[in-house]
Amino acid sequence: MKITIEPPQPGEEEQIIIKCNNIPPELLHLLNAFTSRNNLLIGYTGSDIHRVAPMDIFYIETVDNRTFLYCEKDIYESKQKLYELESALSGGDFLRISKSVIVNLSKIKSLSPSISGRLEAALMNGETVIISRQYVGELKKSFGV
Repeated sequence: MKITIEPPQPGEEEQIIIKCNNIPPELLHLLNAFTSRNNLLIGYTGSDIHRVAPMDIFYIETVDNRTFLYCEKDIYESKQKLYELESALSGGDFLRISKSVIVNLSKIKSLSPSISGRLEAALMNGETVIISRQYVGELKKSFGV
């Protein structure tokens, strides 16, 4: 594959052109991640409203019908439902790992087996999340295992 980078002419808009017969899944994943970077989410802490970049989120969890965005040090509440966030973040590094959790795959430090066929993911911020048996196959596929 050949990569060419050229500066735009004065007054010309920046653009990315991809010429290929078939888009490999890895390239499609990269393109989706690149284009989703501008999709900031809204998070709340008390009465404060924050713009949260998806790449800053480690995982998203629903607890007692309330949805939370977990970042490295901060936790924000979201007004969106988990399925809405899953749809908004599809095509990027986010994957549903249980009925109540979506994880950012790029924030997983390691995986280890847990009881009953589940996996435990250690995240780069020191937290751990459990991958339900139902979602283990999709996670392994995403990691190429």
